[in-house]
Amino acid sequence: MKQLTLDIGLAPLPTLANFDPSGNVEALQHLRMWAQLTSRSPVPTYMWGETGSGKTHLLNGLKEALAEQGHTVGWLDASVMHPPAFDESWDAVVLDDCHLYTAEQQASAFNWFVNALAPAQGPVRGVFAAGLLPPADLQLRDDLRTRLGWGHVFQLHALSESQRRGVLRRAADERGLMLSDDVMNFMLSRFSRDLSSLMLLLTHLDDYALRTQRALTVPLIKAMLEAGE
Repeated sequence: MKQLTLDIGLAPLPTLANFDPSGNVEALQHLRMWAQLTSRSPVPTYMWGETGSGKTHLLNGLKEALAEQGHTVGWLDASVMHPPAFDESWDAVVLDDCHLYTAEQQASAFNWFVNALAPAQGPVRGVFAAGLLPPADLQLRDDLRTRLGWGHVFQLHALSESQRRGVLRRAADERGLMLSDDVMNFMLSRFSRDLSSLMLLLTHLDDYALRTQRALTVPLIKAMLEAGE
């Protein structure tokens, strides 16, 4: 059955605070500690795990936590086709989707990595990276692959279906929504199953139910889709 997706641009801003830590407590605590310290470890951090395990959420959450303190972060993911040169004003660099990097992106990632940890001037910057595979299995140039693997490495785990259901149930309760098993089953079988997409769907359903003054049911979801929402 084809799964449907929603506009992730409308999703709530990913933060360290709204990340569900189930199965990934150590990685979350590590990033929280780094973001809160005034004297930060120069050792790089790499996170890996399947799609939907929360890698990008955590990297965005760290970026936001640093931004709240007035820090700037260099960001490179697979969509940045022509990465800029390393910027001395950056306080940290983030390398997401490392397993997808082109040759140009790999060259830039290596340059950012070296400049962050061995800067020509200023303090050492933080390096945070993520990919689908453990460092040793990344199909990248040797000098970049080995550097990604010599620091802190965390394997992230996607939420199980029962955990997803629990998170959705709690979120619905907080909104005063009655989320029946039929509705839950429909959501999990017809839409993208990663948690951020499911939470965004719940937000859309809550809004649509309020505007139409209808209970949250499977027919309501179908009506919302037919209305192009």
